[in-house]
Amino acid sequence: MVLTVDFHSAGDVVRWSLTDDGVTRTVHEGYTPTLFVGDAARDLYGRRGGPTPTPPDRDGLSDSLTELQAFLTGQDAVANTGCESYRQTFRTAPRPLLRIDAASVDAVRQIAQRVQQFNRPAEYTCYNVDLTRQFRYCLETGTPASPDQSVRPLRTLSLSIPPHKSGPDALTHLTIDGDAAGQTPEAAVTAVDRAVRERDPDVIVVSTADLIPLLFDAADTHDVSGFELGREPGYTKLAGESTYTSYGQVGHSPARYTLPGRVVIDESNTFFYHEAGLPGCLDLVNRAGLPLEELGWASIGRVLTAMQIRAARDRDVLVPWQAWRPELFKPAATLDAADRGGTTFAPAVGVHENVHELDFASLYPNIIRTRNISPETVRCGCCDTDDVPGLGYSICDADGYLPTVLGPLIDARSRIKDQIEETTDDAERDRLESASAAIKWILVSCFGYQGFSNAKFGRIECHEAINAFARDILLDAKTALEAVGWQVLHGIVDSIWVTPAPDRDQRPLETVAAEISADTGIALEYESAFDWVAFCPMRNGDSGALTRYFGKRRVETTPSTGELGDAIKTRGIETRQRNTPPWVSTVQEDALRVFDATRSPDAVCDVLHRHLTALRRGDVATDDLIVANRVSKRADAYTQETLTVAALRRTQHHGSSLAPGQTVRYIVVNADGRGIDRVRLPFEDSESYDADWYEDAAIRAVESIVSCVGWDRTDIDQYLADTTETTLGSYNTQP
Repeated sequence: MVLTVDFHSAGDVVRWSLTDDGVTRTVHEGYTPTLFVGDAARDLYGRRGGPTPTPPDRDGLSDSLTELQAFLTGQDAVANTGCESYRQTFRTAPRPLLRIDAASVDAVRQIAQRVQQFNRPAEYTCYNVDLTRQFRYCLETGTPASPDQSVRPLRTLSLSIPPHKSGPDALTHLTIDGDAAGQTPEAAVTAVDRAVRERDPDVIVVSTADLIPLLFDAADTHDVSGFELGREPGYTKLAGESTYTSYGQVGHSPARYTLPGRVVIDESNTFFYHEAGLPGCLDLVNRAGLPLEELGWASIGRVLTAMQIRAARDRDVLVPWQAWRPELFKPAATLDAADRGGTTFAPAVGVHENVHELDFASLYPNIIRTRNISPETVRCGCCDTDDVPGLGYSICDADGYLPTVLGPLIDARSRIKDQIEETTDDAERDRLESASAAIKWILVSCFGYQGFSNAKFGRIECHEAINAFARDILLDAKTALEAVGWQVLHGIVDSIWVTPAPDRDQRPLETVAAEISADTGIALEYESAFDWVAFCPMRNGDSGALTRYFGKRRVETTPSTGELGDAIKTRGIETRQRNTPPWVSTVQEDALRVFDATRSPDAVCDVLHRHLTALRRGDVATDDLIVANRVSKRADAYTQETLTVAALRRTQHHGSSLAPGQTVRYIVVNADGRGIDRVRLPFEDSESYDADWYEDAAIRAVESIVSCVGWDRTDIDQYLADTTETTLGSYNTQP
């Protein structure tokens, strides 16, 4: 079992493992990572791309692979070559492939690129190429990826600077586990050096990985002798910063660094650490086999892929470098039927009393599991059945690999949820909730990942089949509920909201849900009872917005993301949007509390009036007015002079720059002005702000609340214009 793995330029690998008083260091000399090469994709699927791969039999390497082997033999990047038999897909038998042992982990991709350039285009298919380095080492050597915490718990150290600070001066704002490190860069570096030596952390959590070179540079500048963050001298830059696009959103991946013998978790570049904490990450390390440092920066898709890779390896299947499986032919009518998402029912706009929410438990993962949906089972070519509703796709009787990946996760999360209900130990509950959160995100994303064009084992027909089953299941549930006296107010993919239909008797929801669960093979769970739920209209129309609503739970539940206090649940409105300034969120939260107490738009607008009065007096702290927006381009690429662009240009003016995908933070000081003076950056010493702009933002937030009772912006403006006194309800801000 390992804590982390370091790779040296000579090809040696150093494994670090926990001990009672520290770690052990073990050197693996001469490690040679391996990739494999097969013939062209047409060799597997034929030139027409048939449903079932039917490669020709052969006893040894093909002539083309033999020619490639001769080309690679003797090259510096290649340690050795040979011939080994593996399965190239889940539906083919093992066959001889060219095995290439790379001289180092960095040489693997270099070799693969040479393979692609040799001979004719698309003449070869490569396997096991782009595995992350620590994951590859654990996979190839059979080394468990998780640290042995039965020896001792992990020791952590947190280093943080404010997000708007950069350069050496940022170190004057450095904190160590929340405590100020020092008033000068030299003092900060000295304090970090002392903390690392005294605490000997296994995990260093940094607010930004740029702190690592910044601290080393400052140590050199100020002659702080012997400064080290790792358990050996120096640090390694693993990757530079980059910009990417995912699902239409521009993202930014910061540079990544590693320290010898210690795990680095970069808070600016981690999903799972934010969502599940260190306990959740460690639980996922055990399940995915992805070492902690790599899991720290990994996307959900990468973790899911790691699980799939391990399942594929268990079946002797190699990991394709690129997704080259052809999409099968479909008639136009099937394309039209398949190109749809989940079912949604337009919500009934307004405030509804006595509402109940029911959710299908892990609907998409359970569809995959119960319907045996997997890339090799859907339209398998060996079965002539009509299994997928509305599409006519067949699903093979042979067990699919994807259900075997997701099944243990579904069962584990179910067990964990039961344990959360049973435990009385707060620390144990926190650990279990972290583990549950980590698994939840894998289950949430497994469906969409099947339609991702670069997914290693994805397939669009799986994505289409899952949606088809989901649509059928929700429609059947609606019919069943309405048949026994329940009125459906809203439904979206896997959730459904109902209220008693007037003048009808209702069967108990628990009974109906149990019957639907038995019919579908997927549990329909009773999620919550609400005293009331308000469904908002769309911004520019009267139709109900699918994902904008709020309501008061009848029974207090454990607070979670999206809840205001212990009872109010919100979705889609401003307080849930990350670019909403904190002050605007506060206005909306106060408005929600008063709406719950009074249901009166007048009282809600009185709350707004009170906050606007404080805003006009200058009583709002500028820290509560910060707007945070992700930028999609560099400053000079924008043609519209928005406030975000002004902030981006102001950042440049101060000698800094933000890459596409990063977040710019600013305070609006003159929205109607020109150029970079329309905004101020958080670190600038200014208490001024544009009250008109923030008033408009607050009114929009309050409009989201009162729109469910028929008020719009005109009504709010009229009420504010007529207001001379406030009602007692405006001060009722307690939940």
